[in-house]
Amino acid sequence: MSQMTIQDGSDVLILLGDKQFVIKIVEGQKFHTHKGYIDCSQLIGKPFGSYFKTSTGHSFVALRPSLRDYVSKFARRTQIIYPKDACSMLLWGDIKPGQRVLEAGTGSGALTAYIAQIVGKDGKVYGYDVNEDSIKITKKNLERLNLLSNVELKVGDVTQGVDLDNIDTVVLDLPTPWLAVKPLKKCLTTDAHFVSFSPTINQVEKTVLALKEANYVRIEAFETILREFDVKPDATRPKTLGITHTGYVVSARNCV
Repeated sequence: MSQMTIQDGSDVLILLGDKQFVIKIVEGQKFHTHKGYIDCSQLIGKPFGSYFKTSTGHSFVALRPSLRDYVSKFARRTQIIYPKDACSMLLWGDIKPGQRVLEAGTGSGALTAYIAQIVGKDGKVYGYDVNEDSIKITKKNLERLNLLSNVELKVGDVTQGVDLDNIDTVVLDLPTPWLAVKPLKKCLTTDAHFVSFSPTINQVEKTVLALKEANYVRIEAFETILREFDVKPDATRPKTLGITHTGYVVSARNCV
């Protein structure tokens, strides 16, 4: 059963006005914000979901952080894949518990974390990146979330092939994903899923052509647009600023 009360050492998501913070509760410590400080000691022993007040009397709520909250605070050296795109990739990749997933272009490990949580202890994630610093950052981020036990990280270029087999899904975030299509086909199960994320349409074109040449089927290419709203009585409208174009997803199925 999940811990329902805040303990000394618990990670907590603080919602304070329009700001949010993920902090570790340490008895006796104070967390300073734009609306006064938070006395960590007052949270200990209280249920998650409770309201408290800062030193200046502003109300805030303390929740258990979700994986999305942790990922948004990841240390990073490159832009991470946005949740809206990650959701599409996880669904089109049909990623589920117990699977063996190959991910190339781990970056800071955002998508790696989502995949690792889904495949669980009976699954395995093989994460590759050509940059050793990216692998180090990914390892550090996953260790904090206790998600490293079912993840194997390697420095390597998957366009040169990999020494793996029976991979259920391959997930790519590479500058040249089309170069990995044929080399990775050898390690896939006979009807495995292929998913790739690319920021430009010319990358999509080259990837789709490579998939067709390699006898993949059910090839799809699409873009996910997220439109948030300001909801007010008799004045609901789309937010002025938002996340529009981030990239394109290409998906396909292997075929022998």
